[in-house]
Amino acid sequence: MGTPVHRSEADGSLLFPESPGEQKLYDTSILDKESAWGTHNAHDPGIIKTPDGYYIFSTDVRVGGEPVPGVMVRKSADLIHWEWVHYALPGIPEIAAEWARATNLWAPDVVRHNGKYRMYYSASSFGSRQSLIGLQTADSIEGPWTDEGAVIKTREEDHLNAIDANVVCDAEGRMWMVYGSFFGGIHIVELDKESGKPLEEGFGRLLAVRDKTTEDGAVEGPYIVYNEQFKKYYLFVSYDSLFEDYNVRVARADSITGPYLDAHGRDMKDSTYMPQHEVGVKILGGYRFGDDAGWIAPGHNSVLNDNGAYYMVHHARGGENKHWPYLHIRKILWTEDGWPVVSPERYAGEAEQDIPAGRIPGPWDRLVHDPSAHGQVSPQLLTLQESGEMTGEHGIGVWSFDGRRTLTLSWSDLSEGKGREEKVQLLPAWDWEKDKPALVFTGLNDSGIAVWGKQASEA
Repeated sequence: MGTPVHRSEADGSLLFPESPGEQKLYDTSILDKESAWGTHNAHDPGIIKTPDGYYIFSTDVRVGGEPVPGVMVRKSADLIHWEWVHYALPGIPEIAAEWARATNLWAPDVVRHNGKYRMYYSASSFGSRQSLIGLQTADSIEGPWTDEGAVIKTREEDHLNAIDANVVCDAEGRMWMVYGSFFGGIHIVELDKESGKPLEEGFGRLLAVRDKTTEDGAVEGPYIVYNEQFKKYYLFVSYDSLFEDYNVRVARADSITGPYLDAHGRDMKDSTYMPQHEVGVKILGGYRFGDDAGWIAPGHNSVLNDNGAYYMVHHARGGENKHWPYLHIRKILWTEDGWPVVSPERYAGEAEQDIPAGRIPGPWDRLVHDPSAHGQVSPQLLTLQESGEMTGEHGIGVWSFDGRRTLTLSWSDLSEGKGREEKVQLLPAWDWEKDKPALVFTGLNDSGIAVWGKQASEA
């Protein structure tokens, strides 16, 4: 699926994405017009690629009114422009209404097996453990769907919560479901491939948990991806408050059942480690660039592996009004030692490519996703001199370039104590804040903290 590109006038070999077009935010004229929602009212998005294009299924939400229950469905040909399809279901399935008293459906995940589509949905209410993960099947991605009953149910007296399902096959072809939330953490169960339901009774094995006695002890929205290049399983989860400081963490394992360890070797199911915000590699949190209002509480992601190109799909809340959720898609890049990092900008068709060295010097906005930060983080000025020296609010040092895509920032004198070396990858992207092409970077420092950059000069 081709995407238009913009060739840089400064260097004909560097290709930037074309403008994705205007995205009007906080548009009250479309509150009751589903066909015009596009990326608006998207929450807990789950993505699947089909022969008919990309589809996203998401939680029933609605700004300015009561949500219509039934699972929202959108489709796209390019991962940039999204078209409303319909509600997958005519309402709350009977078993979900009876068990969970749900008024809307949450966090659907759709997979394909033996020519049929399976939709796993969650039914619950906020703060409750009387929850259910249900299954619907269809011959077509757009339905109609047939109710296949419950997959897992939990009660108020249970220690965990049956929501936020993600179904994944391991490298040997066995099928699993990872699920869970703040209550009791994240668990994984093996599924019978033919029925799509658990092979054995019980709730499965614990993968991640936090100390729920603390106010910021939430962990939810699990999603597992296997990367063939690194022979690792990656567990993505969302931490903290859904409306305030939601953020995405990742850890990895050699086996799909764990243990999942972060860049410092900390186990995601170790609830005794303090401070808890230091566990997991935080690759995305709330942020803003310049005068733009930015984004609050990004999270509950899914991941698309599109023939070896990886994308993270998540929702984020508008910085001007956190009650407006939007769909975001970001290109995932991988560090040389096998950690996923995401682009500072939403996807607009950019492609990884070698960067001319002459394009790098100049002023940059550098942003750090410190795991101890709550809410939005803002950038600091970084200046890369042609001489190889660099200065900024973080300190002073030198930078080097491998001649392709990797930039190394080495700080010799720090104004703050975290991270002396940052290895980041360059990417020609679209600057959604300024509506123009921009060179960006993303990577991790030697403390396992995600670092972003965006060139401040004209592209």
